[in-house]
Amino acid sequence: MGVMRFEVHPANMLDEWPELHRAYISGFDGRVFPTRIEVEESVIACRRQAGDSGKLHIAWPVKGFGRPVITTSCLREQEEPYNLTVELARGKICQVRNQLATWEGVGMKIPDHFHPPHRESHRLFAQAACLKDDPKEASRLADLAIAESCQASELLVQHYIKQRLTVRRHRSQQLPASLGCNLGNTGPNDDWRSQICTKFTAASIPVEWKYVEPTEGEYHWYLYDEQVEWCVENKMLMRGGPLLDMSPGGLPEWLSQWEHDFFNLQSFLCDYVETAISRYLGKIRTWEISSRVNTGGALQLNEENRLTLVARTLEVARQVDEEAKLLIRVDQPWGEYQARGQHRLSPAQFIDALLRCGVGLSGVNLEIAVGYSPRGSASRDVLDFSRMIDQWSALEIPLHVTLIVPSSTAKDQHANPDMEVEEAGWKSAWSESMQAAWLDAHFPLLMAKQSVVGIFWGNLSDETAHEYPNSGLINGSGGPKAVLEQFAETRRSHWS
Repeated sequence: MGVMRFEVHPANMLDEWPELHRAYISGFDGRVFPTRIEVEESVIACRRQAGDSGKLHIAWPVKGFGRPVITTSCLREQEEPYNLTVELARGKICQVRNQLATWEGVGMKIPDHFHPPHRESHRLFAQAACLKDDPKEASRLADLAIAESCQASELLVQHYIKQRLTVRRHRSQQLPASLGCNLGNTGPNDDWRSQICTKFTAASIPVEWKYVEPTEGEYHWYLYDEQVEWCVENKMLMRGGPLLDMSPGGLPEWLSQWEHDFFNLQSFLCDYVETAISRYLGKIRTWEISSRVNTGGALQLNEENRLTLVARTLEVARQVDEEAKLLIRVDQPWGEYQARGQHRLSPAQFIDALLRCGVGLSGVNLEIAVGYSPRGSASRDVLDFSRMIDQWSALEIPLHVTLIVPSSTAKDQHANPDMEVEEAGWKSAWSESMQAAWLDAHFPLLMAKQSVVGIFWGNLSDETAHEYPNSGLINGSGGPKAVLEQFAETRRSHWS
């Protein structure tokens, strides 16, 4: 068994570190190794089956940036433990330098005020790396280097966004991506025209199986029929689904009696996909067939079975509507869930396998749910966010992105009780203003990416049943949150 050790200074950091046991190691090629984290006094031991070189990904407190996941450079195993802070500083500085070289290579102009924090991070890191006999002081200096590098990283991305959007605005007067939100289980009301029509160009109609057919053979379409008719009346683009949710509890409860009868189970899934698409044929032209297919959890289906079911339901959907655009939703797109050792395929490998099957997949929807556990993604800086989108763009298929971020850590009575909001927040504790600030930092980046053709918010309202706590644009009392206006404001300021 391979073991990689990291010494932590000061050691009392280990007393309150809620994200520690979610750390993991990835290979040079990005694949995530199943990783077990153990604490031995002031040393973190990362145990895995392989002994290859790897990068440690771990949440780390950074002044002014909250607790983002920071990644070391690629390290080999050795007897002597690494100084964790020094290696995280080395990794962050290398990441910024590599991205700087890439963007300079394609003609990006680097602003003058990027260089002072970038140089300062190098200076502080050089001092820290020379203090092997004083690990505490080395850690202190490395901590400062990480903060400077994160600042440089943010400045670099801001100017990348500015320059990319300038180019895109010259090519198109209108934003070449649909902007929408998931209407969830909320019926149309008089406020929707001002809340939705003035902010968005599209809407996602869930048509979720567990709500449409909670009892076998009894269909309840009226809510989604109303949503579809409202969108038609208000000339909103529509995206249907996800029809099938492959996460725990995502499928109708009555389906569990067929859990061990794969062929009948497949027949039920295909019948529902056919029925739903047929009902809205000619109205909804983009369909999200399945969600969370990469992580799974529904009915104890393994990866092979999920791949088979997804491929077959895509084929059925294509037979019903040959012209429809068919999407699959991927959650936790960084692939951190692989660290638990229950998955063989990375998120991109799962989608690549479907593309190779030739089942007519038109694109992928990346679900980015930041600040939630046990499902969801940890907070990362905007450069990590940008690099992840670029990696998915390498598949050369259109990307939709669904954003989900909390506005509070308070109890949400209408949300999935198994889903919790992490206390750490983003740059500070979660609040309505922090939810809006997160959107303002990441929304322009998505607009700048040519591969992104759809940007959606994952939940309209906290008033009705939804998955992620406090994630709505509208609060539990029916009032709009700051993030709702932030959509319009950010779009106006970057694409007027």
